[in-house]
Amino acid sequence: MKHVSIASVEATPAGTEHFTGSVSMKMLAEVDAPQGSALLVAFERGARTFWHAHPNGQFLYVVEGEGRTATRDGVVTPLHPGDLVYAAPDEQHWHGAASDRSVSHLALSFGDTEWFEEVASAEPRD
Repeated sequence: MKHVSIASVEATPAGTEHFTGSVSMKMLAEVDAPQGSALLVAFERGARTFWHAHPNGQFLYVVEGEGRTATRDGVVTPLHPGDLVYAAPDEQHWHGAASDRSVSHLALSFGDTEWFEEVASAEPRD
């Protein structure tokens, strides 16, 4: 068993190749079978991921702030502290902060993330 104190993990900036705006991450754990990770991700106002999918799914648990997530069907869902989101295997989606609020979430992702294009500015945000 491994115990991690979130306060002791250093945050690193997320790269601009998969995120817009100011985003930082704390790697909390990596999993071997199935391969996965636990990340605490902090999005500043308006920041978000690019479109992406996870071959074995992803859970998001909102810790603080206000966020958004969407799938390719165009439905944008608001996110609030305590919300749990499940992205099914290979479901293309994005997530991030509301336009006027920051958000932090715990992301439990399984399998190597497959990244796609940036979310078009014309796509619904809020």
